[in-house]
Amino acid sequence: MDTRIIRSRKRIKTVQAREVDGVLEVRAPAVMSDTELKPVIDRFHKRIQRRKAAQNLEDHFLQERAKNLNQRFFDGQLAWQSIRWATSQTRRHGSCSPTRGDIRISHRLAKAPRFVLDYVIVHELAHLLEPNHGKGFWTLVNRYPKTERARGYLMAIDREDLQSDPGL
Repeated sequence: MDTRIIRSRKRIKTVQAREVDGVLEVRAPAVMSDTELKPVIDRFHKRIQRRKAAQNLEDHFLQERAKNLNQRFFDGQLAWQSIRWATSQTRRHGSCSPTRGDIRISHRLAKAPRFVLDYVIVHELAHLLEPNHGKGFWTLVNRYPKTERARGYLMAIDREDLQSDPGL
């Protein structure tokens, strides 16, 4: 995406950005150097990419997967308030708030193999019963037969992400 920088003497500290006709329009203080502005613009580009990726994801797909996995591995005993894709999770694969029953799955897993996504959903569902990562929790998670394989996959992509973008 192209970037158009608009500098203003009136703007003192803040940088603002928005997409206008496919161009990232960045408003910045006139005194801010290109070197100072570059990391800010990079963050804006990443944020827009995450938002666009999220527009193509459908939460009801996750709901159906969770229902299926709940039946298969938890005898259908679990209940949750919501399960949704999250674009804000860049370091975690998923999260669960057991008291609220909210589960979030990182949008980065949308393109992962199904067995990996299923593992992360099982992992987060297990937190509804066991909030910590203790022995009881891992007993629940290990009901999923591809746990070790999925964990290996996630470790590998985490390493690749760190090597390609140390700023994550």
